[in-house]
Amino acid sequence: MANTKIGVEEMYCNPQPLLWRNLLPQCGGFCVLMGLLLALNVQAAPRTPASDTEVLEKLPTRAGDNTARELSSLRAALVQAPTDEAKATELATRYFDLAMARGDPRYIGYADAVVQRFPATRSAPLLTLRGMLRQYRHDFAGALGDFDAALKQNPSHADAYAWRGAIFLVKADYAAAQQACDGLQRLERDVLAGGCLGLTQAYGGQLDAGYQTLQKTLDQAGFPDNQLWLLTRLGEVAAWRGQPAQAEAHYRAALALGRDDVYLLAAWADFLLDAGQPAEVVKWLQPWESADGLLLRLAEAETALKLPDAARHRQMLADRFAAARARGDTTHRAEEARFELRLRQDAKTAVRLAAENYAVQREPRDARILLEAAIAAQDNASAQPARDWLRSSGFEDARTRRLGQASGDSAKTGSTR
Repeated sequence: MANTKIGVEEMYCNPQPLLWRNLLPQCGGFCVLMGLLLALNVQAAPRTPASDTEVLEKLPTRAGDNTARELSSLRAALVQAPTDEAKATELATRYFDLAMARGDPRYIGYADAVVQRFPATRSAPLLTLRGMLRQYRHDFAGALGDFDAALKQNPSHADAYAWRGAIFLVKADYAAAQQACDGLQRLERDVLAGGCLGLTQAYGGQLDAGYQTLQKTLDQAGFPDNQLWLLTRLGEVAAWRGQPAQAEAHYRAALALGRDDVYLLAAWADFLLDAGQPAEVVKWLQPWESADGLLLRLAEAETALKLPDAARHRQMLADRFAAARARGDTTHRAEEARFELRLRQDAKTAVRLAAENYAVQREPRDARILLEAAIAAQDNASAQPARDWLRSSGFEDARTRRLGQASGDSAKTGSTR
């Protein structure tokens, strides 16, 4: 979800997603080496650096960006107190925030390196952070185990409830997600609880109620990070309700906050692509080649416009997906399915990847790519899980329901709104 901050209205009020997104959104899980492979030129032949002091890459910095100084200070504090779990949690959380905000999985590796120094931890914040890192890799069972352990140590630890709810939404277990929302409400964490409930309602066949809950929660949210996440989700829900002008207003309000957030940019780009505005996508995403999920959307827009950079970006994506397969990484199959369907026109490969992805995570965007790929491949059987979800959840987005009908089961998915 976004800049998740321990002790603030994290998860639901964090624009990054999480889990809530699909980030290459955000991504999937990557170790430090994986991050380096993604950032470097993957077309080059592998080699071993001549020495430990060799500079492999210089990361971009912005004027006034104090991130390096902040991280240096946090690392120095941990060096001075290497067994201090609170200091370790603070540093690793900051790494996680940066991975979410910038779409750079190297920071996940750095966070992992810190957390793994405390394998026997009983600290609720550190257990929760370990669970966050596990969910990033789609190890949902391991993550839920960490969150349960955190709540056993501290039943009032709201972060663990919030992330539990996030995982259950990804798994389309709305009853369990509702229980997590109720836990947050009992703790009087109104903004967290409102974000949780609003999404549970929206995913579970109550778009209007979900929108109203999220809007009410936004009115209570005081922190810009919380506002960014809520505005982004309001934009998505408004689009599902068939209100594009309202959706655009929410997205632009989120963008106006001036914070790096790959999930916001991905959602905004998807909205623009659906609206037939690829030139706007190019304008917003050109500086974000390093974030795979955004590069995918940039390549789609450039391909639609027949721009010179389209072929180069398609090749970059192909190389990155190939490198991930070589590592055995399967956390970004939804993005690869979209790449195969929309940029390579390989519907059979796309439907296979989308079906594999849907067996793990079942958010609306996951259902959409599965239905689109199944229709293109004329493989109605593979789309059955998504049609089952449409029937059981009552999800009301007209576009998704039309896809469900077109995939071969109109009698079960119901009519469009």
